Amino acid sequence: MGLALDREALGAYLDEVFPQVRGQFSVDELAPMDITMRLHVGDGHLRPGGTVSGPSMFALADVTVYALVLSMVGRRALAVTTNCSIDFMRKPASGCDLLARGRLLKLGRVLAVGDVLMMSEGSTTPVARASLTYSIPPDGSAAARAG
Repeated sequence: MGLALDREALGAYLDEVFPQVRGQFSVDELAPMDITMRLHVGDGHLRPGGTVSGPSMFALADVTVYALVLSMVGRRALAVTTNCSIDFMRKPASGCDLLARGRLLKLGRVLAVGDVLMMSEGSTTPVARASLTYSIPPDGSAAARAG
């Protein structure tokens, strides 16, 4: 199974459907069933003590699997998260972007299951691991046409 959206088309589509986070995330690498996303860490992503907040890491994991699902199924803006589990393992390095390596473990007709490892840029030691499930709107549905 090949890509429905390449890296450039995926980035443009994410900017279109989520302009409120434009510039916070980018796609570093994209292949079928595999993606590397970047969170451009800024002051708004930090909690007291200067570390990246849990909600920011959740957002990175969520957008990673969302982008990967869209890259495989095409413009389906209303694909939605149905489950997420995150293990926070260690404090991210300060002053570094976060990278998320995502892969789809299952891509079905209506459900996609993905796994994400997050690490500070320049490190191979994970700071968090997430497992997410997405619901994909059926072809021909109003939700699918909204994309």
